[in-house]
Amino acid sequence: MTDSEKQAKEVLRIEAESILKLIDRIGAGFSRAVEIIYEAKGRVIVTGIGKSGLVGKKIVATLTSTGTPAIFLHPVEGLHGDLGIVTRDDVMLAISNSGETSELNTLILGVKDIGLSLIAFTGNMDSTLAKNSDVVIDVSVDREACPFGLAPTSSTTAALAMGDALAVALVKKMGFTKSDFYKFHPGGHLGQRLMAKVRDAMIGGDNIPRVLFGTPALRAIEEMDRKNFGFIFITDRENHLLGILTDGDLRRHIRKKTEFKEKLVDDLMTIKPRTVDPGASLAQTIEIMQKDEITTLATIDKDGHLEGYVHLHDILGRGGTIKISIS
Repeated sequence: MTDSEKQAKEVLRIEAESILKLIDRIGAGFSRAVEIIYEAKGRVIVTGIGKSGLVGKKIVATLTSTGTPAIFLHPVEGLHGDLGIVTRDDVMLAISNSGETSELNTLILGVKDIGLSLIAFTGNMDSTLAKNSDVVIDVSVDREACPFGLAPTSSTTAALAMGDALAVALVKKMGFTKSDFYKFHPGGHLGQRLMAKVRDAMIGGDNIPRVLFGTPALRAIEEMDRKNFGFIFITDRENHLLGILTDGDLRRHIRKKTEFKEKLVDDLMTIKPRTVDPGASLAQTIEIMQKDEITTLATIDKDGHLEGYVHLHDILGRGGTIKISIS
């Protein structure tokens, strides 16, 4: 046996033992994490930095492909505005072996103000991350497989395995079936679904949450609350899309101590919101959503008139089937 073969077997043995030791740590905390995600009205926002971030992105992929809406939020981007995508209906899953990553812990403090539940995967149960989390799942390892004990190897494998355990437990909890699985994969029904057009999945007509430019801000907020979509579009009287107002926008204005009483929606909205052509494929639309870390896009015609909107949940199958028209 060569030295390389010996080294490879040692790495696999160390990492396998790291996963096996996780088994005895599965208990009430893990069950609580499953319940929190299952009961949440929103998405799982997964965050982490470096290798933990890469693990987080894989966990997001596993969750979304098995029926649990999830999105990745980079801690640094979150600290510079992207925290606006997070709502109190979401659940955050934070991953950090040390639990002392400064950018991540700064983000966590901002998240606590929003009021959503926080689940932590960490190897340090006494860490800042652990102390600020609602549920802490121990993914510690005895040692890294790296001969210097420096490169994240066993620790990332353990976190990844625990993410798989969480996703599969949710599959069982939701009653997710084999046929459901096929719907979420290119080789099955979702492959055809993603070739459909935005116009086949978009919401239009009276179901669009919108107000006119010049509407008092408080009235716009009341309309947002009535529609309960977390956003509202702003148009002119000819139905040209001018802007969007989201829960995230409101939170940012609240932090600035903005007085809403005398404001118009014009003063609060985000101008030039991201849009998608009704003729674009749903596959292209998901790519845009993933790139910009958003879940809703307005649909406009060639003259800029608001035709509707499309939400990630509708693409993935919420609310019934899509009549597919492939061109």
